[in-house]
Amino acid sequence: MWLLNKSKNKTSSRRQIQIKEVKDDILVLPNNKYRVIVETSSINFELKSSDEQDVLIDSFQNFLNSLPCSLQILIKVREIDIDRYLEQISKSKDKEKEKIYKEQINNYSEFIKNLVSGNKILSRRFYIVIPYHHLDKNKDFRLIKEQIQLNRDIVIRGLEKLGMKAKQLDSLEVLELFYSFYNSSQAKTQELKGQTIQVLLENNYAKPIL
Repeated sequence: MWLLNKSKNKTSSRRQIQIKEVKDDILVLPNNKYRVIVETSSINFELKSSDEQDVLIDSFQNFLNSLPCSLQILIKVREIDIDRYLEQISKSKDKEKEKIYKEQINNYSEFIKNLVSGNKILSRRFYIVIPYHHLDKNKDFRLIKEQIQLNRDIVIRGLEKLGMKAKQLDSLEVLELFYSFYNSSQAKTQELKGQTIQVLLENNYAKPIL
């Protein structure tokens, strides 16, 4: 079972991906670099009134001025696996005993099939990557964690003032994000869950979280 379609040259693959480990929900990179990834909701700016847009622009300017560090904005666009969704609906129909509910499920399935016929349904997810870097390779990880979490809290509070919801990805969610990037086709049918994390650990893609 190839979770990451890794090269036969493990060293080459690790160097290309540039990830040392994921520890305590923090992505650890080479050269004493660290990243926290925050998933956030979005705002449809075009649907706002002129006054609301002006308020958002001012609030966003204040948000940028309050940032403790540079940020990376990541937008992930992914095709939704409708066939898998319809399969789940079909399973729920098999468990249903009432005839009228079975018919409603059938009608809904047909509606979805006609709706997406010939079209791709895409989902968009938004992430903010918060960096931290220090020169002392012997620095206590607890101090590193405190500093990057302080920066994270400032960013999340700023996003919430803009009316957005934000949360930090945990270790498994960080691994799942990279897994979906490098295995976009497999991610549709084989999600990265607890039972597959052990395979990642055994292949030295992530170190155990302490």
